[in-house]
Amino acid sequence: MRAFMVIPMDENAPIKVYMTKKLIGVRPEDSVQEACKVMVEFDIGSLVVVDENDSVVGFFTKSDVIRRVIVPGLPYTTPVKEIMTKELITVDANTPLKEVLKIMAAKRIKHILIREEGKVVGIFTLSDLLEASRRKLETSIAAE
Repeated sequence: MRAFMVIPMDENAPIKVYMTKKLIGVRPEDSVQEACKVMVEFDIGSLVVVDENDSVVGFFTKSDVIRRVIVPGLPYTTPVKEIMTKELITVDANTPLKEVLKIMAAKRIKHILIREEGKVVGIFTLSDLLEASRRKLETSIAAE
C-alpha cells in the first residue's frame, strides 16, 4: 500500500490563478428552460446573465431554479431576469484564495464572480478548487 502526501493549496495565491476564465451566459429574456438546457449542455451549475452590451447583469444557478421556479410552481417559460440573482457577489482577481473561501463560506455560496478593473472576467467555484487540488496531487505523485 502506498501513502500519499497531500500538498496544501497556496492559500495566498490570487484567485485569478484558480478561476475559470470562460464565462457561459444567457440573456435576461431567455427562458428558464433555455438557461437550464445550456447548463446541461456544458455540465455546469451556474450561468452569468448578460445584457446586449455583454455586461454581466445577473447570475443564475441550479439553486435558483429549485428555489424560485420549481418550488413556487412557476412555468419554465419564465424569463431568467425574473428569477436571477441581481446583487452580484464579486471579488477582485488579486484577492487571495483564503479570503475568497472565507467570503464564500460566510455567504454560503458555491460560486463567486471575479472582477478585474470593474469588469467580470471569470468565475470561481468549489469545483475549481477540487480540480486544482486534484492537479496538485497528480503533480506530487508524478514527482515521486
